[in-house]
Amino acid sequence: MPNHKSAEKRDRQNAKRNERNTANRTKLRSQVKKLRSALSHGKADEAKALHGETISVIDKAVQKGILHRNAAARHKARLTGHVNKLAGK
Repeated sequence: MPNHKSAEKRDRQNAKRNERNTANRTKLRSQVKKLRSALSHGKADEAKALHGETISVIDKAVQKGILHRNAAARHKARLTGHVNKLAGK
């Protein structure tokens, strides 16, 4: 339990930030899973449609501090490669 007013405020702020970060991380993971599911089922048109949305969600996660920019670049490159490979079949 916090003993100071400032510590109580810090607890409230951390709880809010944790909630926000969890929601953003969940959105990111769900979007990536949707794209990976479309890729694994061989649905090229659906994968292409989801690809743009997924890249956008990844970029937003970087802006919000959920994901490191280099990790985001790695994810985007790999997902783009998979989408292109599927479309090239």
